[in-house]
Amino acid sequence: MVDPVDCALDLMRRLPPQKVEESLANLVELAPHLTEELLSAIDQPLKLQRCKQTGKDYLLCDYNRDGDSYRSPWSNEYEPPLSDGAQPSPKLRKLEIAANDAFTTYRELYFDGGVSSVYMWDLDEGFASVVLIKNVNESDSGLKGSWDSIHVIEVQESGRSAHYKLTSTVMLYMETGGVKFGNVNLSGSLTRQAEQDYPLDDYGTHVANMGRLVEDMEIKLRNNLQVIYFGKTKDITNDLRSINSLTDARKQMAIQSELIGKLQARSH
Repeated sequence: MVDPVDCALDLMRRLPPQKVEESLANLVELAPHLTEELLSAIDQPLKLQRCKQTGKDYLLCDYNRDGDSYRSPWSNEYEPPLSDGAQPSPKLRKLEIAANDAFTTYRELYFDGGVSSVYMWDLDEGFASVVLIKNVNESDSGLKGSWDSIHVIEVQESGRSAHYKLTSTVMLYMETGGVKFGNVNLSGSLTRQAEQDYPLDDYGTHVANMGRLVEDMEIKLRNNLQVIYFGKTKDITNDLRSINSLTDARKQMAIQSELIGKLQARSH
């Protein structure tokens, strides 16, 4: 029997990523009984909200949501106010504060702007964390783009070391337009997983370990996106229309064939 959730997820993978919210709303309207499963399984572009107590921006996701309220990583309070909202234990909250400071520095180094938020919650064994980063470029009316990365980390301590299980998703959206270049839209998402053991000197070492894990994964995801989207687009464009004239291309191919022939003759 076909699973309706699998069918819905398969459909979402074929729809434009920049319209994921609209597509998800349409799916929920068609199959309201699948709402919770779809909302938890489909990643959406991250949204911003400003902390009323500190004036700092933070990102919204399912991991800092309780009902219709969202917990600020800066004040640790829910907005709108919620008296019994889930919060990390005092020890984990200190680690959450340190992680937010560390990833703010990381974001400024790699993204030159944007917003980041880190949320943590206790598990029966160990704890879990989500690292969110969003960067939007709309400085030029003809060039728009956004990068949304979601890194979910499960942590289990074992003596003087800890095991980290990472699931990362990056959503990329780029659009150019204008008379000179025409309209081009590149968008998509990648999800990858990784597991790693790191030594644990003290409880605060978790921040450095998670930072190293996220940094390595983001570099890999960026390289993959560059190959998949930019590389393929360049190959297709070159096949459709050459920069050089056809005559020059034929001359170059003739020279290459002549050189190969001479090298082969020399080897014999």
